[in-house]
Amino acid sequence: MTSVQVGAGAASTAATPWAALDHAALGLPATTGLPSPQALDALVHSAAGVAYLKWFEYQLAAVMHAELVEPFEDEDRRELDAFTRCAATIATTMSITPFAARTLLTDAVALRDRLPKVAECLRDGIVTPHHIRTIVSRTELIEGQCYAALVDADIAAALRKPGSWSPARMEIMVDTMVHRRDPDAVRARREAAKRNRAFTVETGRDGMATTTDTRPAEDTALAAAAVHRLAAQVCPKDTRSKAARASDAHYALLTQTEFGCDCDRPITDCRYKNIDVGKFAATAPRIVIHLVTDTTTLTGPVPAPESDRVCRSPQHLPRPNTEPTPAAQPDATEPVSTDSVAVEPGAAESVAADRSGTAILADAAADPISTKSPAVDEPSEDPYGCDEPLGLDTVEGVGFLAGIGIISGAHVRDLATDPRTVIRPLGDGSDTPLPATQPSNPYRPSAALDAYVRARDQFCTWPGCNRPAWEADLDHITEYDHTHPEKGGRTDATGLGAKCRFHHLLKTFGDFVDDQYPDPTDPARLIRTITIPGGRTVLGPAFTGHDVHPGLDTIVFGDLPDTSTPRPPRPGLTERTRPAPRTEQKHARRRQERNRNRLRNLGLPATPAEAADYEPPPF
Repeated sequence: MTSVQVGAGAASTAATPWAALDHAALGLPATTGLPSPQALDALVHSAAGVAYLKWFEYQLAAVMHAELVEPFEDEDRRELDAFTRCAATIATTMSITPFAARTLLTDAVALRDRLPKVAECLRDGIVTPHHIRTIVSRTELIEGQCYAALVDADIAAALRKPGSWSPARMEIMVDTMVHRRDPDAVRARREAAKRNRAFTVETGRDGMATTTDTRPAEDTALAAAAVHRLAAQVCPKDTRSKAARASDAHYALLTQTEFGCDCDRPITDCRYKNIDVGKFAATAPRIVIHLVTDTTTLTGPVPAPESDRVCRSPQHLPRPNTEPTPAAQPDATEPVSTDSVAVEPGAAESVAADRSGTAILADAAADPISTKSPAVDEPSEDPYGCDEPLGLDTVEGVGFLAGIGIISGAHVRDLATDPRTVIRPLGDGSDTPLPATQPSNPYRPSAALDAYVRARDQFCTWPGCNRPAWEADLDHITEYDHTHPEKGGRTDATGLGAKCRFHHLLKTFGDFVDDQYPDPTDPARLIRTITIPGGRTVLGPAFTGHDVHPGLDTIVFGDLPDTSTPRPPRPGLTERTRPAPRTEQKHARRRQERNRNRLRNLGLPATPAEAADYEPPPF
């Protein structure tokens, strides 16, 4: 009997194993036993190598699709058609599931036909493989459209900007590019989606089940805020995970039953033991969700620039004997006035459902901006660019819904007409600078600056973090000197940044150093950096609110108040400590869980709640 390596074949038997390849030729160190700074450099290089190998894998899968599927896909009606068989061949060879193989084929074809410039970014290590699925899935509906090449170029240009990406920032970037090129289709899909809202129940294993409620994004954001607010009504000794608490809170809101802390303390020592959901909803502050948009989005679409009204798709060849179209001109641009706006729809009288709200709008005079697409920046030698109209007579902005992401302009206008929504312009539309701080305290930002920074940053600015800015702290990039404020830590747009509580504490008490300063080439934009222990500098987010709402660039704030008068010294900050080291806490938690399991196996109560209902057997 012979043993065959999984995935090995006639062509692969002669291939040199990866471990035997020349590491120097691959740009890899000869050993992994490196000091941490060099190990980080090797990690970054390895990540670029993984991206290249993934691109190579997609290229090979696309070749297999072209050979085994495309000749038959228009007429193949078999249940196990050519696509299924090709995917099964890949799945069997690579020992992956059929679903994974079908996804690989689908993504490979999408990168080849719909997103070739994005594929080049993957090849060059600009984007990591785990972001490709996001890009492919969120551009699926532009397949076959004339503006697909424009969206591909827009996304690739954004990816090549210096900076870091988190999954949430990647999603809003892709959605922004699609919405701007596809307003009519987005509007039609939203109406269809609203009609198809649904509530489903799926039975799972171990006596569990999953419910899914598909509703408009703003309703979901309000419901999630209500659930998390109730779930937070527990003491620090509650033993459930955050997800488990949220599940219990959701059920309590739906059934209007009590919600309580499950700690081991008696009810006299924990005021969170029994919470009446109805009373809590009646006395709790209203729930507000924030929506950021532009004034032009509220008023409706604007005429599209001529450069975006002509087909640039490689699917269409130019007509013979035609003059060059406006799309072929490298400088075809049209200025569009864009005023920056922020909207916060949604405050709930009932914790569970009702919606009313406040809105913040930035209404500053905007400088004209160029709407030239990267796809038409330079004349192309390729025979692309027919004079077929795209149908993009108008373009419109989008909205950013905190905690949800990008929504269409039509959706924004729907929310703006809701009588419970309050629209608050950020500024008065003039050149008058806005106040930066509160009059009585130069440490605290004004309401206008607070809203501006959160709308600008969108998420925690730490590389890779998904925490929404509206749930984060506003951090002074340079530590604020409470005794002598004039020495540093300015409370202004350049001096503040959104950080989630974890990264705020990491910056304050760790050896991480952040910085933030105006971009020399565009002073309205900021360059952000994080210097990690060891000295390596990592760039901050590549895509921010400025890219979604360019009118934010025009908002200015006034001079800071006089801080030359010394203030009383303030007690220094002290980092909180754990009651025990992390490992000791983990072991104690496991011992408690094992002890509870043993008691339950013996038919004995394991918690005070179980003890209250326990009745010993009658013998």
